[in-house]
Amino acid sequence: MKAAVVTGFHTPLEIEERTVPDPGPNQVLVRIEASGLCHTDIHAANGDWPVKPAPPFIPGHEGVGIVESAGASVTRVKPGDRVAVPWLGSACGECEYCLTGWETLCESQQNTGYSIDGGWAEYVLADGRYVVKVPEGVDPFEAAPLTCAGVTTYKAVKVSGARPSDLVAIFGIGGLGHLALQYAQIAGAQVVAVDLIDEKLDMARELGAAYTLNAREKDPAEYIQGLGGADTAIALAVNPKSFEQAYRSLKRGGTLVLVGLPADNNMNLPIFETVLNGIKVVGSIVGTRVDLQEVFELHAAGKTSVHYHTRKLDEVNDAIRDVENGRVDARLVFDMS
Repeated sequence: MKAAVVTGFHTPLEIEERTVPDPGPNQVLVRIEASGLCHTDIHAANGDWPVKPAPPFIPGHEGVGIVESAGASVTRVKPGDRVAVPWLGSACGECEYCLTGWETLCESQQNTGYSIDGGWAEYVLADGRYVVKVPEGVDPFEAAPLTCAGVTTYKAVKVSGARPSDLVAIFGIGGLGHLALQYAQIAGAQVVAVDLIDEKLDMARELGAAYTLNAREKDPAEYIQGLGGADTAIALAVNPKSFEQAYRSLKRGGTLVLVGLPADNNMNLPIFETVLNGIKVVGSIVGTRVDLQEVFELHAAGKTSVHYHTRKLDEVNDAIRDVENGRVDARLVFDMS
């Protein structure tokens, strides 16, 4: 099978031929149809984060495809099912986090495309308990971005507590942000979209954003405070400065939801203002299997739209450069056909 492989940090990925693996008792072999490119994949390939993957490995945690074969203990899916292979590759199933609906916090979890090989390949092995069925009628190229960008922003809006009549500020309108905008609107909120690229702000307006702002032209915190301040700010752009702008955009009692993971791991958080103004700061990382199923159900019901462009796996290094240089307005998805 063909696979894009990280052989060393900060080096181009190699396209390799590998043997198609056989599933173990709890595993499924998935023939990948579509696999998204997330900024996390780029951080993985560069070894940017404190906990690093171990090359060689295959990135990709937005893989969608058909179950080709299943191990003897697999009961949730069967050959022929279309499934998504998400970031949460597996968890222990027994710790307090797993047992209280927070499996994404399990300290024994395995992460697809990071600690175990992912979906930038023609086939991938996955734990049959942690793949999620894609509903009939949902296009695999739309399902792929929903598998991470969708469930990540859906969970962020959930934990933000956004309500009808709220003003939600979304910092970073792209693969994640264009979906966060839609989930905030589903919750009934008005959205102010902040980015540095006009084409992305055009997309935000098309999707119904009440306000849009290019942060190169005007201070977003000052602008949003002029609207009365944001009830919630969701920080998606991978730059600590945008996190600080998001914080300053909040009204009293507001909530800052941290989602993006910059290579620079620090932001300034003023203690006095946080206490005096009753500001809540929340970290939100992806979502559970149930959250992903809800994301798919919303999409199947026509509540969301996914903006994406396709590339071939052979173009992986050019695709990464395009994302790094801001030349992509939403999500890139590798066509594995």
